[in-house]
Amino acid sequence: MDGAMKSPQPDCGFAESTARQCNGSRMTLRQLEQMGEQALAAAGVAEARLDAHRLLLDAFGLNEAHYLLERMKPLEEAAADGHGRVTGAHEAAVSSPQKRIARFRNMIDRRAARIPLQQILGQQEFMGLVFQVNEHVLIPRQDTETLVELVLSEQKDPSKKLLDLCTGSGCIAISLAVKGGYTDVTATDLSAEALEVAEQNAEELLTGKRSAKTPEAAERNAKTSEAAEQNAEMLAGGTGRKIAFYRGDLFAALPQDSRYDVIVSNPPYIPTSVIDSLQPEVRDHEPRMALDGAEDGLAFYRRIAAQAPDWLNPGGAIYLEIGCDQAAAVSALLAAAGFTGIEVFKDLPGLDRVVRAFR
Repeated sequence: MDGAMKSPQPDCGFAESTARQCNGSRMTLRQLEQMGEQALAAAGVAEARLDAHRLLLDAFGLNEAHYLLERMKPLEEAAADGHGRVTGAHEAAVSSPQKRIARFRNMIDRRAARIPLQQILGQQEFMGLVFQVNEHVLIPRQDTETLVELVLSEQKDPSKKLLDLCTGSGCIAISLAVKGGYTDVTATDLSAEALEVAEQNAEELLTGKRSAKTPEAAERNAKTSEAAEQNAEMLAGGTGRKIAFYRGDLFAALPQDSRYDVIVSNPPYIPTSVIDSLQPEVRDHEPRMALDGAEDGLAFYRRIAAQAPDWLNPGGAIYLEIGCDQAAAVSALLAAAGFTGIEVFKDLPGLDRVVRAFR
């Protein structure tokens, strides 16, 4: 997460500046998208073109193929065609051309205010699965897939008991349950709001079914129904698979007689003094408690390393995501706690990302 200064905002909102041009005009879908891109670029959004495109697809209920067919049509015609696969009451609520246009304008204004794209869309893909996200959870990053893939490659016995500390959206625990077939997974978090998101993700991704609390969510879910069906096929025959969620501070959340074969965690590891220099999307809109690792960023690693041996079965393994400059420090903490076989693994860009050790 690179630091960035807060960018100046446009003089007026995208919705206000485009309403007159969009309503009742012959503007095309592509022209509207370009206006959104310009507004995001002016606000300092790095991926302005890609973000405007993704927001347009979501607002108009289009996939890439239908976008290519509709992009040069006047807005009224393109929106009225409504290729989003929604029906009944949901269709009446979201398919109005003017509502779709207004929704896109609102989404662009929110993104220009540096609200993360994933929070606006309400979802993020991780390990090929679509997770619900909001302002209460850290947005899953591709870096964290390094940890999940390492566990899957080394821990092939699905009967092993897994514990995920600081679960957030549940992306690690749920991905391991889905991809590795583990039948006994436990996850903890201090945030009640984060656990609500994690439990919802587990409900959806362990059954292949997605709930929809809003018409927009229903339309979005329809577009990802194919992935949901694939998840369901992957889980066929996976009866007995479960994730138990506990609220509390690390191990204090757990029943005292609990023991695990594998412990995983992506704990807060950003030094407090660094947080204010992060990108505004992270600094201002992601939960600080999921970022702040105290003065040196190592507070959670100290506690996990010291307490984990009491919760691991003999020969058990621990996998910790780390900041790219924390490998030596975290390895030393694990060694001091009596762990052996300590090894550091790199992510795709070649940066230190995971430390693994054995009891």
